[in-house]
Amino acid sequence: MEKIKTGLAAFGMSGQIFHAPFISTNPAFCLAAITERSKELSKERYPSARIVRSFEELIALDELELVVVNTPDSTHYEYARKALEAGKNVIVEKPFTTTVEQGQELVDLARSKGLAISVYQNRRWDSDFLTVREILDKGLLGRLVEFESTFPRYRNFIKPDTWKETGKLGGGLIYNLGSHLIDQAVQLFGMPEAVFADADVLRKDSRVDDYFVIHLLRPSKAPRIKVTLKSSYLMCEPEPRFVLHGTEGSFVKYGLDRQEADLNDGLLPGTPGWGVEDESTWGLLHTEKDGHVVRRKYPSLAGNYAAFYDNIHRHLRFGEPLLTDAADVLPVIRLIEAACDSSEMWETVKLKK
Repeated sequence: MEKIKTGLAAFGMSGQIFHAPFISTNPAFCLAAITERSKELSKERYPSARIVRSFEELIALDELELVVVNTPDSTHYEYARKALEAGKNVIVEKPFTTTVEQGQELVDLARSKGLAISVYQNRRWDSDFLTVREILDKGLLGRLVEFESTFPRYRNFIKPDTWKETGKLGGGLIYNLGSHLIDQAVQLFGMPEAVFADADVLRKDSRVDDYFVIHLLRPSKAPRIKVTLKSSYLMCEPEPRFVLHGTEGSFVKYGLDRQEADLNDGLLPGTPGWGVEDESTWGLLHTEKDGHVVRRKYPSLAGNYAAFYDNIHRHLRFGEPLLTDAADVLPVIRLIEAACDSSEMWETVKLKK
């Protein structure tokens, strides 16, 4: 079967770490072209990939079937629209777009052309999140009553020469890490009835929100669960990544999925033990049922970002459902907008049904 010839819109951190390694190691894909405006950093790792100097040159390549829009957040709408208009299937880095209106326009455009448009919500395949899903699916905590998801960061300075610190729409924590935390919560519990959020700028001279706490109120699949999402750039001593409390026990998990760190160290997907956590970082499960107390480490499932591209392949070649269809990710942008409005107005924002 013909390989899916794929082009990358950029070869920065996202292209080097989160996309090129998975495209190049998946036999169903061919990394055919990479956009580098002036450098040729990709040539050593991917000598067979053509280097182009602009996005316009990239989408003009007739042989490309799929284009990955992994450029700054503020360009996602424009570049994805151009790629669709050029007849390409599209993967857009998170966040999908900066507004729901933009996202809906892209979804409608893709449908009108019979093309796929997917959002790179890769953290659905984080080790810790997969483990949380398993614990909930097994009902190990009884009826869940509290869910806290925290993504810790520590950078007490303003990083120079990065679009994420410029203050442009889409550059703050809510749009970036928030898009992952919100997406994971929606996957588990569905859309909430309302949102209350507190976002702030805590670092000196910062132009973007670098702290947030978001409460998703009365989620559709479990209206009595209290859902809290949090992130900050000033967490030198990290809080737990996940805290779950139920009527029959709790689960607490520290640390982050190891795949990004391994990719940064030069390891490739498919390496023996890929995505497998060391036992020392497993989460703690503490349950009390019918007088029987269990307090032990709970084995983490292996993380697997490669599953994202496996699904893209099966969708394009066999018509299987697209797990990260942009139409299904639109609610994440809706909740980001609601969280921003809530923080600005300092009030609960109810979502229109």
